[in-house]
Amino acid sequence: MKKVAIIGGGPAGLMAAQVLMDAGVAVHLYDAMPSVGRKFLLAGKGGLNLTHSEDAERFASRFGARRPQIERLLKGFGPDQLRAWTKGLGIETFIGTSGRVFPTDMKAAPLLRAWLHRLRHPTEPKASTQVEEGGVRFHMRHRWLGWAADGHTLRFETPQGEVDMTADAVVLALGGGSWARLGSNGAWVPLLAARGVQVAPLLPANCGFDVASPARTAMADTVGWSEHFTSRFAGQPLKSVAIAFSASTGQSFKRKGEFVATQTGVEGSLIYAASSLLRDDILAHGQATLLLDLLPDHSPERVLAEVSHPRGSRSLSSHLKSRLSLDGIKMALLHEILSKDELNQPAQLAAAIKVLPLRLVAARPLDEAISSAGGVPFEVLNDALMLQALPGVFCAGEMLDWEAPTGGYLLSACFASGKVAGEEAVRWIKAQASASRTRS
Repeated sequence: MKKVAIIGGGPAGLMAAQVLMDAGVAVHLYDAMPSVGRKFLLAGKGGLNLTHSEDAERFASRFGARRPQIERLLKGFGPDQLRAWTKGLGIETFIGTSGRVFPTDMKAAPLLRAWLHRLRHPTEPKASTQVEEGGVRFHMRHRWLGWAADGHTLRFETPQGEVDMTADAVVLALGGGSWARLGSNGAWVPLLAARGVQVAPLLPANCGFDVASPARTAMADTVGWSEHFTSRFAGQPLKSVAIAFSASTGQSFKRKGEFVATQTGVEGSLIYAASSLLRDDILAHGQATLLLDLLPDHSPERVLAEVSHPRGSRSLSSHLKSRLSLDGIKMALLHEILSKDELNQPAQLAAAIKVLPLRLVAARPLDEAISSAGGVPFEVLNDALMLQALPGVFCAGEMLDWEAPTGGYLLSACFASGKVAGEEAVRWIKAQASASRTRS
Protein backbone atom coordinates (compact mmCIF):
# COMPACT_ATOMS: atom_id res chain seq x y z
CA MET A 1 0.00 0.00 0.00
CA LYS A 2 1.26 3.48 -0.88
CA LYS A 3 2.05 5.75 2.05
CA VAL A 4 1.66 9.52 2.49
CA ALA A 5 2.98 11.66 5.32
CA ILE A 6 0.90 14.66 6.34
CA ILE A 7 2.67 17.17 8.55
CA GLY A 8 0.26 19.40 10.44
CA GLY A 9 -3.02 18.52 12.13
CA GLY A 10 -5.17 21.55 11.46
CA PRO A 11 -8.21 21.65 9.14
CA ALA A 12 -6.10 21.55 5.95
CA GLY A 13 -4.03 18.58 7.09
CA LEU A 14 -7.04 16.67 8.39
CA MET A 15 -8.96 17.24 5.15
CA ALA A 16 -6.01 16.01 3.09
CA ALA A 17 -5.86 12.97 5.38
CA GLN A 18 -9.53 12.20 4.78
CA VAL A 19 -9.20 12.43 1.00
CA LEU A 20 -6.13 10.18 0.97
CA MET A 21 -7.67 7.68 3.37
CA ASP A 22 -10.83 7.47 1.25
CA ALA A 23 -8.61 6.75 -1.76
CA GLY A 24 -7.09 3.72 -0.03
CA VAL A 25 -3.74 5.30 0.78
CA ALA A 26 -1.96 4.60 4.07
CA VAL A 27 -1.95 7.96 5.86
CA HIS A 28 0.45 8.94 8.63
CA LEU A 29 -0.27 12.35 10.18
CA TYR A 30 2.42 14.07 12.26
CA ASP A 31 1.98 17.03 14.58
CA ALA A 32 4.28 18.68 17.12
CA MET A 33 1.46 19.18 19.65
CA PRO A 34 -0.07 16.57 21.99
CA SER A 35 -3.34 16.67 20.01
CA VAL A 36 -4.59 17.91 16.65
CA GLY A 37 -6.85 20.85 15.83
CA ARG A 38 -5.78 23.10 18.71
CA LYS A 39 -6.07 26.37 16.81
CA PHE A 40 -9.34 25.14 15.30
CA LEU A 41 -10.73 24.55 18.79
CA LEU A 42 -9.66 27.95 20.08
CA ALA A 43 -11.07 29.67 17.00
CA GLY A 44 -14.43 28.13 17.86
CA LYS A 45 -14.35 29.11 21.52
CA GLY A 46 -16.70 32.02 20.98
CA GLY A 47 -18.67 30.29 18.21
CA LEU A 48 -17.18 28.35 15.31
CA ASN A 49 -17.62 30.45 12.17
CA LEU A 50 -17.15 27.75 9.53
CA THR A 51 -17.95 29.68 6.37
CA HIS A 52 -20.23 32.35 4.92
CA SER A 53 -23.50 32.16 3.00
CA GLU A 54 -22.95 35.06 0.60
CA ASP A 55 -22.92 34.44 -3.15
CA ALA A 56 -19.86 32.92 -4.82
CA GLU A 57 -18.79 36.14 -6.53
CA ARG A 58 -18.73 38.17 -3.33
CA PHE A 59 -17.20 35.28 -1.38
CA ALA A 60 -14.30 34.99 -3.82
CA SER A 61 -13.71 38.75 -3.73
CA ARG A 62 -12.70 38.47 -0.07
CA PHE A 63 -9.34 36.97 -1.01
CA GLY A 64 -7.96 40.09 -2.65
CA ALA A 65 -4.90 39.63 -4.84
CA ARG A 66 -5.01 35.87 -4.37
CA ARG A 67 -8.59 35.57 -5.58
CA PRO A 68 -7.71 33.62 -8.79
CA GLN A 69 -5.81 30.95 -6.88
CA ILE A 70 -8.26 30.58 -3.98
CA GLU A 71 -11.33 30.72 -6.23
CA ARG A 72 -9.99 27.74 -8.17
CA LEU A 73 -9.65 25.77 -4.91
CA LEU A 74 -13.14 26.74 -3.74
CA LYS A 75 -14.75 25.42 -6.93
CA GLY A 76 -14.04 21.92 -5.68
CA PHE A 77 -15.04 22.50 -2.08
CA GLY A 78 -16.86 25.75 -1.46
CA PRO A 79 -19.23 26.85 1.32
CA ASP A 80 -22.11 24.62 0.19
CA GLN A 81 -19.90 21.53 -0.02
CA LEU A 82 -18.40 22.36 3.36
CA ARG A 83 -21.84 22.51 4.96
CA ALA A 84 -22.84 19.22 3.31
CA TRP A 85 -19.64 17.58 4.53
CA THR A 86 -20.28 18.85 8.05
CA LYS A 87 -23.80 17.43 7.93
CA GLY A 88 -22.32 14.09 6.87
CA LEU A 89 -20.45 14.06 10.17
CA GLY A 90 -23.73 14.52 12.01
CA ILE A 91 -23.24 18.24 12.66
CA GLU A 92 -26.01 20.56 11.46
CA THR A 93 -25.28 24.19 10.63
CA PHE A 94 -27.27 27.41 10.47
CA ILE A 95 -26.89 30.84 8.90
CA GLY A 96 -26.66 33.71 11.37
CA THR A 97 -28.10 37.18 10.88
CA SER A 98 -24.76 38.38 9.49
CA GLY A 99 -24.71 35.62 6.87
CA ARG A 100 -22.03 33.68 8.70
CA VAL A 101 -22.42 29.92 9.05
CA PHE A 102 -22.08 28.15 12.41
CA PRO A 103 -22.70 24.65 13.81
CA THR A 104 -26.07 24.59 15.56
CA ASP A 105 -24.41 24.25 18.97
CA MET A 106 -21.81 26.90 17.98
CA LYS A 107 -18.93 24.70 19.19
CA ALA A 108 -15.86 23.29 17.43
CA ALA A 109 -15.25 20.32 19.74
CA PRO A 110 -18.19 18.10 18.63
CA LEU A 111 -17.26 18.57 14.97
CA LEU A 112 -13.60 17.76 15.61
CA ARG A 113 -14.51 14.66 17.66
CA ALA A 114 -16.81 13.34 14.93
CA TRP A 115 -14.18 14.02 12.29
CA LEU A 116 -11.38 12.30 14.19
CA HIS A 117 -13.61 9.29 14.82
CA ARG A 118 -14.20 8.94 11.10
CA LEU A 119 -10.50 9.31 10.34
CA ARG A 120 -9.55 6.67 12.89
CA HIS A 121 -12.44 4.33 12.07
CA PRO A 122 -13.39 4.68 8.40
CA THR A 123 -15.48 1.51 8.73
CA GLU A 124 -17.21 0.85 12.04
CA PRO A 125 -16.01 -2.35 13.79
CA LYS A 126 -18.71 -5.03 14.00
CA ALA A 127 -19.31 -6.93 17.25
CA SER A 128 -15.75 -6.36 18.28
CA THR A 129 -13.64 -3.82 20.08
CA GLN A 130 -10.81 -4.38 17.61
CA VAL A 131 -10.20 -1.34 15.43
CA GLU A 132 -10.21 -2.22 11.76
CA GLU A 133 -7.23 -1.37 9.57
CA GLY A 134 -7.36 1.55 7.20
CA GLY A 135 -7.66 4.56 9.45
CA VAL A 136 -5.31 7.50 9.66
CA ARG A 137 -2.39 6.90 12.00
CA PHE A 138 -1.69 9.89 14.21
CA HIS A 139 1.80 10.61 15.49
CA MET A 140 1.63 13.29 18.17
CA ARG A 141 4.56 15.18 19.69
CA HIS A 142 6.47 14.70 16.45
CA ARG A 143 8.17 17.99 15.57
CA TRP A 144 9.29 18.07 11.95
CA LEU A 145 13.00 18.77 11.51
CA GLY A 146 13.13 18.72 7.71
CA TRP A 147 14.80 16.14 5.51
CA ALA A 148 17.80 13.89 6.03
CA ALA A 149 20.90 14.19 3.86
CA ASP A 150 19.32 11.98 1.18
CA GLY A 151 16.71 14.71 0.56
CA HIS A 152 13.87 12.20 0.83
CA THR A 153 13.73 10.86 4.40
CA LEU A 154 11.68 12.96 6.82
CA ARG A 155 13.12 13.67 10.24
CA PHE A 156 11.09 14.20 13.44
CA GLU A 157 11.98 15.10 16.99
CA THR A 158 9.96 13.14 19.57
CA PRO A 159 10.09 12.72 23.36
CA GLN A 160 11.82 9.39 22.71
CA GLY A 161 14.42 10.89 20.40
CA GLU A 162 14.72 11.51 16.69
CA VAL A 163 12.82 9.27 14.27
CA ASP A 164 12.86 9.03 10.46
CA MET A 165 10.27 7.98 7.92
CA THR A 166 9.88 7.83 4.16
CA ALA A 167 6.72 8.26 2.15
CA ASP A 168 5.52 8.16 -1.43
CA ALA A 169 4.26 11.74 -1.09
CA VAL A 170 4.18 14.47 1.55
CA VAL A 171 1.50 17.04 2.35
CA LEU A 172 2.72 20.02 4.36
CA ALA A 173 -0.06 21.79 6.28
CA LEU A 174 1.98 23.55 8.93
CA GLY A 175 -0.04 26.71 9.42
CA GLY A 176 1.16 30.30 9.45
CA GLY A 177 2.89 32.16 12.23
CA SER A 178 0.15 33.30 14.60
CA TRP A 179 -0.81 31.65 17.89
CA ALA A 180 2.54 29.90 18.31
CA ARG A 181 1.49 28.33 21.61
CA LEU A 182 -0.97 26.20 19.63
CA GLY A 183 1.75 24.94 17.27
CA SER A 184 1.48 27.43 14.40
CA ASN A 185 4.88 29.07 14.83
CA GLY A 186 6.40 29.31 11.34
CA ALA A 187 9.33 27.07 12.27
CA TRP A 188 8.98 25.40 8.87
CA VAL A 189 10.14 28.52 6.98
CA PRO A 190 13.90 27.87 7.22
CA LEU A 191 13.37 24.16 6.51
CA LEU A 192 11.86 24.95 3.11
CA ALA A 193 14.29 27.78 2.44
CA ALA A 194 17.14 25.31 2.96
CA ARG A 195 15.72 23.26 0.08
CA GLY A 196 15.58 26.26 -2.24
CA VAL A 197 11.89 27.06 -1.75
CA GLN A 198 11.06 30.76 -1.78
CA VAL A 199 8.93 31.82 1.20
CA ALA A 200 7.35 35.27 1.60
CA PRO A 201 7.89 36.71 5.11
CA LEU A 202 5.12 35.86 7.56
CA LEU A 203 3.19 38.97 8.59
CA PRO A 204 0.28 39.63 10.96
CA ALA A 205 -3.19 39.57 9.38
CA ASN A 206 -6.55 40.33 10.98
CA CYS A 207 -4.57 42.18 13.61
CA GLY A 208 -4.67 45.22 15.85
CA PHE A 209 -2.49 48.31 15.59
CA ASP A 210 -0.62 50.73 17.83
CA VAL A 211 -1.52 54.41 17.58
CA ALA A 212 0.82 57.37 17.73
CA SER A 213 0.14 59.21 20.95
CA PRO A 214 -0.92 62.86 20.71
CA ALA A 215 1.68 63.52 23.40
CA ARG A 216 5.06 64.26 21.79
CA THR A 217 8.61 64.15 23.03
CA ALA A 218 11.50 66.20 21.74
CA MET A 219 12.87 63.19 19.84
CA ALA A 220 9.96 61.19 18.53
CA ASP A 221 6.32 60.30 18.88
CA THR A 222 5.38 58.11 21.76
CA VAL A 223 3.15 55.13 21.09
CA GLY A 224 -0.25 54.51 22.62
CA TRP A 225 -2.99 56.48 24.31
CA SER A 226 -2.51 58.74 27.27
CA GLU A 227 -2.55 57.16 30.71
CA HIS A 228 -5.82 58.94 31.42
CA PHE A 229 -7.54 57.46 28.35
CA THR A 230 -6.03 53.98 28.81
CA SER A 231 -7.00 53.67 32.46
CA ARG A 232 -10.62 54.50 31.72
CA PHE A 233 -11.35 53.25 28.23
CA ALA A 234 -8.94 50.46 27.20
CA GLY A 235 -11.05 47.43 26.34
CA GLN A 236 -14.18 49.43 25.59
CA PRO A 237 -15.87 49.24 22.16
CA LEU A 238 -16.57 52.07 19.78
CA LYS A 239 -19.96 51.10 18.36
CA SER A 240 -21.81 52.38 15.31
CA VAL A 241 -18.78 54.09 13.84
CA ALA A 242 -17.25 54.02 10.37
CA ILE A 243 -13.66 54.00 9.20
CA ALA A 244 -12.12 55.03 5.90
CA PHE A 245 -8.62 54.57 4.58
CA SER A 246 -6.94 55.35 1.28
CA ALA A 247 -3.77 53.34 0.73
CA SER A 248 -0.75 54.63 -1.13
CA THR A 249 -1.40 51.94 -3.75
CA GLY A 250 -4.68 53.59 -4.69
CA GLN A 251 -6.87 51.04 -2.91
CA SER A 252 -9.48 52.36 -0.54
CA PHE A 253 -11.59 51.01 2.30
CA LYS A 254 -14.76 52.34 3.92
CA ARG A 255 -17.10 50.46 6.22
CA LYS A 256 -19.38 50.86 9.20
CA GLY A 257 -19.11 48.65 12.26
CA GLU A 258 -17.34 48.59 15.59
CA PHE A 259 -13.90 48.10 17.09
CA VAL A 260 -12.19 48.21 20.47
CA ALA A 261 -9.68 50.58 22.05
CA THR A 262 -6.74 48.63 23.46
CA GLN A 263 -3.92 49.57 25.82
CA THR A 264 -1.83 50.82 22.91
CA GLY A 265 -4.23 51.30 20.01
CA VAL A 266 -7.14 49.64 18.25
CA GLU A 267 -8.37 46.18 17.30
CA GLY A 268 -11.61 44.38 16.48
CA SER A 269 -13.68 43.30 13.50
CA LEU A 270 -13.79 46.67 11.73
CA ILE A 271 -10.01 47.13 12.10
CA TYR A 272 -9.32 43.54 11.01
CA ALA A 273 -11.27 44.11 7.80
CA ALA A 274 -8.87 46.87 6.79
CA SER A 275 -5.76 45.36 8.35
CA SER A 276 -4.00 44.23 5.17
CA LEU A 277 -4.12 47.72 3.64
CA LEU A 278 -3.11 49.38 6.91
CA ARG A 279 -0.25 46.93 7.54
CA ASP A 280 1.19 47.27 4.05
CA ASP A 281 1.13 51.07 4.16
CA ILE A 282 2.85 51.08 7.54
CA LEU A 283 5.52 48.74 6.18
CA ALA A 284 6.02 51.02 3.18
CA HIS A 285 5.81 54.41 4.86
CA GLY A 286 6.11 53.92 8.61
CA GLN A 287 2.56 55.00 9.33
CA ALA A 288 -1.04 54.91 8.11
CA THR A 289 -3.73 57.45 8.94
CA LEU A 290 -7.17 55.98 9.51
CA LEU A 291 -10.18 58.33 9.30
CA LEU A 292 -12.85 57.69 11.91
CA ASP A 293 -16.47 58.84 11.64
CA LEU A 294 -17.95 58.85 15.13
CA LEU A 295 -21.51 59.49 13.86
CA PRO A 296 -21.86 57.83 10.43
CA ASP A 297 -25.67 58.13 10.51
CA HIS A 298 -25.50 61.91 10.85
CA SER A 299 -24.69 64.25 7.96
CA PRO A 300 -21.85 66.75 8.36
CA GLU A 301 -24.41 69.54 8.13
CA ARG A 302 -26.48 68.16 10.99
CA VAL A 303 -23.41 67.62 13.16
CA LEU A 304 -22.25 71.18 12.55
CA ALA A 305 -25.69 72.55 13.34
CA GLU A 306 -25.93 70.64 16.62
CA VAL A 307 -22.40 71.49 17.70
CA SER A 308 -22.97 75.17 16.89
CA HIS A 309 -26.23 75.35 18.86
CA PRO A 310 -25.84 77.65 21.87
CA ARG A 311 -25.01 75.63 24.96
CA GLY A 312 -25.32 78.28 27.60
CA SER A 313 -23.75 77.25 30.89
CA ARG A 314 -23.57 73.56 29.99
CA SER A 315 -20.19 71.89 29.60
CA LEU A 316 -19.12 70.74 26.15
CA SER A 317 -19.56 67.11 27.18
CA SER A 318 -23.11 67.73 28.39
CA HIS A 319 -23.88 69.70 25.25
CA LEU A 320 -22.70 66.97 22.86
CA LYS A 321 -24.45 64.28 24.86
CA SER A 322 -27.70 66.24 24.74
CA ARG A 323 -27.56 67.30 21.10
CA LEU A 324 -25.83 64.26 19.49
CA SER A 325 -25.89 61.49 22.11
CA LEU A 326 -22.11 61.67 21.94
CA ASP A 327 -20.50 60.58 25.21
CA GLY A 328 -18.37 57.89 26.82
CA ILE A 329 -15.43 56.63 24.83
CA LYS A 330 -16.37 58.69 21.77
CA MET A 331 -16.22 61.91 23.76
CA ALA A 332 -13.00 60.76 25.43
CA LEU A 333 -11.46 60.11 22.02
CA LEU A 334 -12.19 63.65 20.92
CA HIS A 335 -10.47 64.97 24.05
CA GLU A 336 -7.57 62.61 23.38
CA ILE A 337 -6.98 63.72 19.79
CA LEU A 338 -8.01 67.38 19.69
CA SER A 339 -6.47 70.33 21.42
CA LYS A 340 -8.52 72.54 23.74
CA ASP A 341 -8.64 75.21 21.07
CA GLU A 342 -9.97 72.74 18.46
CA LEU A 343 -12.60 71.47 20.91
CA ASN A 344 -13.85 75.03 21.40
CA GLN A 345 -14.10 75.81 17.68
CA PRO A 346 -17.52 74.48 16.50
CA ALA A 347 -16.47 74.07 12.86
CA GLN A 348 -13.27 72.19 13.73
CA LEU A 349 -15.02 70.04 16.33
CA ALA A 350 -17.86 69.14 13.95
CA ALA A 351 -15.35 68.24 11.24
CA ALA A 352 -13.42 66.03 13.67
CA ILE A 353 -16.56 64.19 14.76
CA LYS A 354 -17.07 63.16 11.14
CA VAL A 355 -13.39 62.76 10.17
CA LEU A 356 -11.16 62.06 13.16
CA PRO A 357 -7.64 61.02 12.12
CA LEU A 358 -6.00 58.11 13.96
CA ARG A 359 -2.35 57.74 13.08
CA LEU A 360 -1.29 54.09 13.26
CA VAL A 361 2.42 53.35 13.51
CA ALA A 362 2.75 49.57 13.94
CA ALA A 363 0.82 46.35 13.57
CA ARG A 364 0.64 44.29 16.72
CA PRO A 365 3.08 41.33 16.88
CA LEU A 366 2.47 38.33 14.64
CA ASP A 367 1.76 35.99 17.53
CA GLU A 368 -1.18 38.18 18.61
CA ALA A 369 -2.78 38.16 15.16
CA ILE A 370 -5.78 36.01 14.30
CA SER A 371 -4.00 34.82 11.16
CA SER A 372 -0.92 35.52 9.10
CA ALA A 373 -0.08 36.66 5.60
CA GLY A 374 2.96 35.52 3.66
CA GLY A 375 4.19 31.96 3.33
CA VAL A 376 4.67 29.72 0.32
CA PRO A 377 3.81 31.74 -2.83
CA PHE A 378 1.57 30.11 -5.40
CA GLU A 379 4.23 31.01 -7.96
CA VAL A 380 6.55 28.27 -6.59
CA LEU A 381 3.73 25.69 -6.75
CA ASN A 382 2.14 24.05 -9.75
CA ASP A 383 -1.64 23.90 -10.18
CA ALA A 384 -1.66 20.74 -8.03
CA LEU A 385 -0.25 22.69 -5.05
CA MET A 386 2.99 20.74 -5.44
CA LEU A 387 6.31 22.47 -4.88
CA GLN A 388 8.11 22.79 -8.19
CA ALA A 389 11.46 22.39 -6.43
CA LEU A 390 10.35 19.29 -4.50
CA PRO A 391 8.28 16.85 -6.60
CA GLY A 392 5.87 14.88 -4.47
CA VAL A 393 5.65 17.56 -1.75
CA PHE A 394 2.33 19.42 -1.56
CA CYS A 395 1.35 22.46 0.53
CA ALA A 396 -2.02 23.46 1.94
CA GLY A 397 -3.70 25.76 4.43
CA GLU A 398 -2.45 28.93 6.03
CA MET A 399 1.18 28.23 5.17
CA LEU A 400 0.31 29.30 1.62
CA ASP A 401 0.75 32.99 0.77
CA TRP A 402 -2.80 34.32 0.97
CA GLU A 403 -4.99 36.13 3.48
CA ALA A 404 -8.65 36.86 4.04
CA PRO A 405 -10.82 38.67 6.58
CA THR A 406 -12.61 36.89 9.37
CA GLY A 407 -16.12 35.68 8.62
CA GLY A 408 -15.52 32.04 7.70
CA TYR A 409 -13.26 32.79 4.74
CA LEU A 410 -10.06 31.61 6.44
CA LEU A 411 -11.43 28.21 7.39
CA SER A 412 -13.15 27.72 4.04
CA ALA A 413 -9.92 28.20 2.12
CA CYS A 414 -8.00 25.94 4.51
CA PHE A 415 -10.52 23.12 4.02
CA ALA A 416 -10.55 23.63 0.24
CA SER A 417 -6.77 23.68 -0.12
CA GLY A 418 -6.44 20.55 2.02
CA LYS A 419 -8.91 18.73 -0.19
CA VAL A 420 -7.06 19.72 -3.37
CA ALA A 421 -3.67 18.78 -1.90
CA GLY A 422 -5.03 15.37 -0.91
CA GLU A 423 -6.58 14.74 -4.31
CA GLU A 424 -3.45 15.81 -6.15
CA ALA A 425 -1.26 13.65 -3.92
CA VAL A 426 -3.41 10.66 -4.91
CA ARG A 427 -2.95 11.52 -8.59
CA TRP A 428 0.79 11.91 -8.10
CA ILE A 429 1.11 8.50 -6.45
CA LYS A 430 -0.90 6.83 -9.19
CA ALA A 431 1.12 8.56 -11.91
CA GLN A 432 4.38 7.50 -10.29
CA ALA A 433 3.19 3.91 -9.95
CA SER A 434 2.11 3.87 -13.59
CA ALA A 435 5.45 5.27 -14.72
CA SER A 436 7.26 2.65 -12.63
CA ARG A 437 5.28 -0.19 -14.23
CA THR A 438 6.03 1.22 -17.69
CA ARG A 439 9.75 1.33 -16.99
CA SER A 440 9.75 -2.24 -15.69
